[in-house]
Amino acid sequence: MEKRLGYWLIAPAAITILLVAIYPIISVYILSLTERLLSLGIDRFIWLQNYQKLLTDPRFWNAFTNTCIFTGVSVSLELLLGLAIALFINRPFSLRGIIRAAVLLPWAIPTVVSAKMWAWIFNTDLGILNYALQSFGIISSNLNWLGEPTLALGSAIIVDVWKTTPFAALLLLAGLQIIPDDLYKAASVDGASNWQKFWHITLPHLKPIMLIVLLFRTLDAFRIFDSIYILTGGGPANSTETLSIYAYKILFQTLDFGYGSTIAVSVFIFVVLISLIYIFVLRKQGSLLNE
Repeated sequence: MEKRLGYWLIAPAAITILLVAIYPIISVYILSLTERLLSLGIDRFIWLQNYQKLLTDPRFWNAFTNTCIFTGVSVSLELLLGLAIALFINRPFSLRGIIRAAVLLPWAIPTVVSAKMWAWIFNTDLGILNYALQSFGIISSNLNWLGEPTLALGSAIIVDVWKTTPFAALLLLAGLQIIPDDLYKAASVDGASNWQKFWHITLPHLKPIMLIVLLFRTLDAFRIFDSIYILTGGGPANSTETLSIYAYKILFQTLDFGYGSTIAVSVFIFVVLISLIYIFVLRKQGSLLNE
Protein backbone atom coordinates (compact mmCIF):
# COMPACT_ATOMS: atom_id res chain seq x y z
CA MET A 1 0.00 0.00 0.00
CA GLU A 2 2.75 2.45 0.94
CA LYS A 3 4.68 1.54 -2.20
CA ARG A 4 1.65 2.27 -4.37
CA LEU A 5 1.12 5.57 -2.53
CA GLY A 6 4.73 6.50 -3.28
CA TYR A 7 4.18 5.93 -6.99
CA TRP A 8 1.09 8.15 -6.92
CA LEU A 9 2.99 10.90 -5.13
CA ILE A 10 5.85 10.98 -7.63
CA ALA A 11 3.57 10.61 -10.65
CA PRO A 12 2.92 14.39 -11.11
CA ALA A 13 6.63 15.19 -11.07
CA ALA A 14 7.44 12.29 -13.40
CA ILE A 15 4.76 13.35 -15.88
CA THR A 16 5.97 16.95 -15.77
CA ILE A 17 9.55 15.89 -16.49
CA LEU A 18 8.32 13.66 -19.29
CA LEU A 19 6.42 16.50 -20.94
CA VAL A 20 8.91 19.29 -20.31
CA ALA A 21 12.21 17.49 -20.94
CA ILE A 22 11.99 14.06 -22.52
CA TYR A 23 9.27 14.70 -25.09
CA PRO A 24 11.00 17.76 -26.65
CA ILE A 25 14.31 15.89 -26.85
CA ILE A 26 12.69 12.97 -28.67
CA SER A 27 10.79 15.35 -30.97
CA VAL A 28 13.94 17.26 -31.93
CA TYR A 29 15.80 14.03 -32.60
CA ILE A 30 13.01 12.81 -34.88
CA LEU A 31 13.04 16.18 -36.69
CA SER A 32 16.81 15.84 -37.20
CA LEU A 33 16.13 12.74 -39.28
CA THR A 34 13.92 14.66 -41.72
CA GLU A 35 14.21 17.22 -44.46
CA ARG A 36 11.55 19.70 -43.42
CA LEU A 37 11.60 22.97 -45.38
CA LEU A 38 8.36 24.81 -44.72
CA SER A 39 9.06 27.47 -47.33
CA LEU A 40 9.25 24.81 -50.05
CA GLY A 41 6.66 22.43 -48.62
CA ILE A 42 9.18 19.62 -48.22
CA ASP A 43 8.69 17.13 -45.41
CA ARG A 44 10.30 13.68 -45.73
CA PHE A 45 12.56 11.31 -43.80
CA ILE A 46 16.20 11.30 -44.90
CA TRP A 47 17.53 9.47 -41.82
CA LEU A 48 21.20 10.29 -41.16
CA GLN A 49 21.84 12.54 -44.15
CA ASN A 50 21.64 15.69 -42.01
CA TYR A 51 24.37 14.32 -39.74
CA GLN A 52 26.54 13.53 -42.75
CA LYS A 53 26.02 17.10 -43.92
CA LEU A 54 26.92 18.36 -40.46
CA LEU A 55 30.33 16.68 -40.52
CA THR A 56 31.29 18.48 -43.73
CA ASP A 57 29.68 21.85 -42.95
CA PRO A 58 32.45 24.47 -42.53
CA ARG A 59 30.04 26.94 -40.93
CA PHE A 60 29.16 24.37 -38.27
CA TRP A 61 32.81 23.80 -37.41
CA ASN A 62 33.43 27.56 -37.35
CA ALA A 63 30.55 27.91 -34.88
CA PHE A 64 31.93 24.98 -32.86
CA THR A 65 35.37 26.63 -32.73
CA ASN A 66 33.87 29.95 -31.64
CA THR A 67 31.84 28.17 -28.97
CA CYS A 68 34.89 26.33 -27.61
CA ILE A 69 37.02 29.50 -27.54
CA PHE A 70 34.26 31.48 -25.86
CA THR A 71 33.61 28.74 -23.30
CA GLY A 72 37.26 28.04 -22.49
CA VAL A 73 38.35 31.66 -22.09
CA SER A 74 35.26 32.99 -20.31
CA VAL A 75 34.93 30.09 -17.85
CA SER A 76 38.65 30.21 -16.98
CA LEU A 77 38.52 33.95 -16.32
CA GLU A 78 35.32 33.64 -14.31
CA LEU A 79 36.82 30.95 -12.09
CA LEU A 80 40.02 32.92 -11.43
CA LEU A 81 38.30 36.26 -10.89
CA GLY A 82 35.53 34.62 -8.86
CA LEU A 83 38.12 32.99 -6.60
CA ALA A 84 39.95 36.30 -6.12
CA ILE A 85 36.70 38.11 -5.29
CA ALA A 86 35.56 35.35 -2.93
CA LEU A 87 38.87 35.44 -1.05
CA PHE A 88 38.60 39.22 -0.76
CA ILE A 89 35.01 39.49 0.48
CA ASN A 90 35.50 36.53 2.85
CA ARG A 91 37.91 38.62 4.93
CA PRO A 92 36.48 40.77 7.74
CA PHE A 93 36.48 44.50 6.93
CA SER A 94 34.15 47.45 7.28
CA LEU A 95 31.23 47.72 4.84
CA ARG A 96 31.72 44.07 3.85
CA GLY A 97 27.96 43.57 3.49
CA ILE A 98 27.64 46.47 1.06
CA ILE A 99 30.62 45.26 -0.98
CA ARG A 100 29.13 41.75 -1.20
CA ALA A 101 25.83 43.15 -2.43
CA ALA A 102 27.61 45.34 -5.00
CA VAL A 103 29.59 42.38 -6.30
CA LEU A 104 26.38 40.47 -7.00
CA LEU A 105 24.71 43.30 -8.94
CA PRO A 106 25.97 42.29 -12.43
CA TRP A 107 24.56 38.79 -11.95
CA ALA A 108 21.19 40.20 -10.85
CA ILE A 109 20.80 42.37 -13.96
CA PRO A 110 18.82 40.62 -16.74
CA THR A 111 21.03 39.40 -19.57
CA VAL A 112 19.21 41.44 -22.22
CA VAL A 113 19.64 44.63 -20.20
CA SER A 114 23.33 44.04 -19.53
CA ALA A 115 24.00 43.15 -23.18
CA LYS A 116 22.32 46.35 -24.43
CA MET A 117 24.23 48.35 -21.85
CA TRP A 118 27.54 46.88 -23.02
CA ALA A 119 26.57 47.47 -26.65
CA TRP A 120 26.47 51.18 -25.84
CA ILE A 121 29.76 50.96 -23.95
CA PHE A 122 31.37 49.31 -27.00
CA ASN A 123 29.79 51.79 -29.43
CA THR A 124 32.45 53.01 -31.86
CA ASP A 125 31.57 56.72 -31.82
CA LEU A 126 29.64 57.24 -28.59
CA GLY A 127 30.91 54.45 -26.33
CA ILE A 128 32.59 55.32 -23.07
CA LEU A 129 35.21 52.58 -23.53
CA ASN A 130 36.84 54.24 -26.54
CA TYR A 131 36.64 57.62 -24.80
CA ALA A 132 38.35 56.26 -21.66
CA LEU A 133 41.08 54.45 -23.60
CA GLN A 134 41.83 57.57 -25.66
CA SER A 135 41.85 59.74 -22.52
CA PHE A 136 44.58 57.55 -21.04
CA GLY A 137 46.50 57.48 -24.32
CA ILE A 138 46.09 53.73 -24.78
CA ILE A 139 44.57 54.06 -28.26
CA SER A 140 44.83 56.90 -30.78
CA SER A 141 41.55 56.32 -32.65
CA ASN A 142 38.19 54.70 -31.99
CA LEU A 143 38.05 50.91 -32.18
CA ASN A 144 35.08 49.11 -33.70
CA TRP A 145 34.72 46.60 -30.89
CA LEU A 146 31.67 44.82 -32.23
CA GLY A 147 32.37 45.29 -35.94
CA GLU A 148 35.87 43.84 -36.21
CA PRO A 149 36.17 40.03 -36.34
CA THR A 150 39.35 40.15 -34.26
CA LEU A 151 37.67 42.16 -31.47
CA ALA A 152 34.05 41.02 -31.49
CA LEU A 153 34.50 37.62 -29.82
CA GLY A 154 36.76 39.13 -27.16
CA SER A 155 34.13 41.79 -26.47
CA ALA A 156 31.48 39.09 -26.04
CA ILE A 157 33.78 37.28 -23.60
CA ILE A 158 34.21 40.49 -21.58
CA VAL A 159 30.43 40.86 -21.28
CA ASP A 160 29.99 37.26 -20.16
CA VAL A 161 32.81 37.47 -17.62
CA TRP A 162 31.38 40.69 -16.17
CA LYS A 163 27.90 39.19 -15.99
CA THR A 164 28.59 35.75 -14.51
CA THR A 165 31.76 36.11 -12.42
CA PRO A 166 29.59 36.99 -9.37
CA PHE A 167 27.91 33.59 -9.70
CA ALA A 168 31.28 31.85 -9.39
CA ALA A 169 32.29 34.17 -6.55
CA LEU A 170 29.08 33.40 -4.64
CA LEU A 171 29.56 29.62 -4.80
CA LEU A 172 33.25 29.88 -3.92
CA LEU A 173 32.46 32.20 -1.02
CA ALA A 174 30.05 29.60 0.33
CA GLY A 175 32.82 27.02 0.03
CA LEU A 176 35.28 29.24 1.90
CA GLN A 177 32.89 29.74 4.78
CA ILE A 178 32.57 26.01 5.49
CA ILE A 179 36.34 25.53 5.91
CA PRO A 180 37.01 25.17 9.67
CA ASP A 181 39.00 28.05 11.18
CA ASP A 182 40.85 25.55 13.37
CA LEU A 183 42.80 24.39 10.32
CA TYR A 184 44.15 27.90 9.72
CA LYS A 185 44.94 28.39 13.42
CA ALA A 186 46.83 25.11 13.56
CA ALA A 187 48.74 26.06 10.41
CA SER A 188 49.66 29.43 11.95
CA VAL A 189 50.97 27.68 15.05
CA ASP A 190 53.14 25.52 12.78
CA GLY A 191 54.53 28.65 11.13
CA ALA A 192 52.78 28.29 7.75
CA SER A 193 52.75 31.33 5.47
CA ASN A 194 49.59 32.72 3.86
CA TRP A 195 50.54 31.09 0.57
CA GLN A 196 51.05 27.72 2.25
CA LYS A 197 47.66 28.03 3.96
CA PHE A 198 46.03 28.82 0.62
CA TRP A 199 47.79 25.99 -1.23
CA HIS A 200 47.44 23.24 1.38
CA ILE A 201 44.15 24.16 3.10
CA THR A 202 41.99 26.48 0.99
CA LEU A 203 42.48 24.93 -2.45
CA PRO A 204 41.99 21.27 -1.43
CA HIS A 205 38.76 22.13 0.41
CA LEU A 206 37.53 24.30 -2.47
CA LYS A 207 38.26 21.74 -5.18
CA PRO A 208 34.75 20.18 -5.18
CA ILE A 209 33.14 23.63 -5.29
CA MET A 210 35.47 24.72 -8.08
CA LEU A 211 34.50 21.66 -10.11
CA ILE A 212 30.82 22.44 -9.59
CA VAL A 213 31.40 26.03 -10.71
CA LEU A 214 33.22 24.76 -13.80
CA LEU A 215 30.39 22.33 -14.53
CA PHE A 216 27.61 24.90 -14.27
CA ARG A 217 29.45 27.65 -16.11
CA THR A 218 30.80 25.38 -18.87
CA LEU A 219 27.34 24.05 -19.63
CA ASP A 220 25.87 27.56 -19.58
CA ALA A 221 28.64 29.10 -21.70
CA PHE A 222 28.58 26.30 -24.25
CA ARG A 223 24.88 27.01 -24.85
CA ILE A 224 25.37 30.80 -24.98
CA PHE A 225 22.89 32.62 -27.17
CA ASP A 226 21.20 35.70 -25.77
CA SER A 227 24.06 38.07 -24.92
CA ILE A 228 26.06 37.39 -28.09
CA TYR A 229 22.98 37.57 -30.29
CA ILE A 230 22.07 40.97 -28.84
CA LEU A 231 25.63 42.27 -29.15
CA THR A 232 26.56 41.08 -32.63
CA GLY A 233 23.90 38.72 -33.98
CA GLY A 234 26.73 36.27 -34.63
CA GLY A 235 28.68 38.67 -36.83
CA PRO A 236 30.73 40.18 -38.21
CA ALA A 237 31.43 37.50 -40.84
CA ASN A 238 30.20 34.81 -38.39
CA SER A 239 33.16 35.54 -36.11
CA THR A 240 30.95 35.36 -33.00
CA GLU A 241 28.46 32.80 -34.27
CA THR A 242 28.07 30.02 -31.71
CA LEU A 243 26.33 26.68 -32.16
CA SER A 244 23.14 27.95 -30.53
CA ILE A 245 23.04 31.03 -32.76
CA TYR A 246 23.73 28.93 -35.86
CA ALA A 247 20.92 26.54 -34.93
CA TYR A 248 18.56 29.48 -34.36
CA LYS A 249 19.36 30.99 -37.75
CA ILE A 250 18.84 27.72 -39.58
CA LEU A 251 15.63 26.95 -37.70
CA PHE A 252 13.88 30.31 -37.73
CA GLN A 253 15.48 32.33 -40.53
CA THR A 254 15.73 29.68 -43.24
CA LEU A 255 12.92 27.53 -41.75
CA ASP A 256 15.03 24.40 -42.29
CA PHE A 257 13.70 22.53 -39.28
CA GLY A 258 15.44 19.27 -40.17
CA TYR A 259 19.03 20.55 -40.34
CA GLY A 260 18.43 23.08 -37.57
CA SER A 261 17.26 20.26 -35.30
CA THR A 262 20.42 18.33 -36.20
CA ILE A 263 22.55 21.22 -34.95
CA ALA A 264 20.45 21.41 -31.79
CA VAL A 265 20.94 17.68 -31.20
CA SER A 266 24.70 18.11 -31.62
CA VAL A 267 24.68 20.82 -28.95
CA PHE A 268 22.75 18.48 -26.65
CA ILE A 269 25.28 15.69 -27.27
CA PHE A 270 28.23 17.99 -26.51
CA VAL A 271 26.54 19.19 -23.30
CA VAL A 272 25.91 15.60 -22.17
CA LEU A 273 29.54 14.65 -22.84
CA ILE A 274 30.80 17.67 -20.90
CA SER A 275 28.48 16.78 -18.00
CA LEU A 276 29.70 13.18 -17.91
CA ILE A 277 33.34 14.29 -17.88
CA TYR A 278 32.78 16.66 -14.96
CA ILE A 279 30.67 14.13 -13.06
CA PHE A 280 33.45 11.56 -13.47
CA VAL A 281 36.01 14.03 -12.14
CA LEU A 282 33.72 15.01 -9.26
CA ARG A 283 33.27 11.40 -8.24
CA LYS A 284 36.98 10.79 -8.48
CA GLN A 285 37.86 13.80 -6.37
CA GLY A 286 34.99 13.28 -3.95
CA SER A 287 31.96 15.54 -4.36
CA LEU A 288 30.39 17.54 -1.57
CA LEU A 289 27.52 15.11 -1.37
CA ASN A 290 29.86 12.24 -0.61
CA GLU A 291 31.67 14.27 1.95
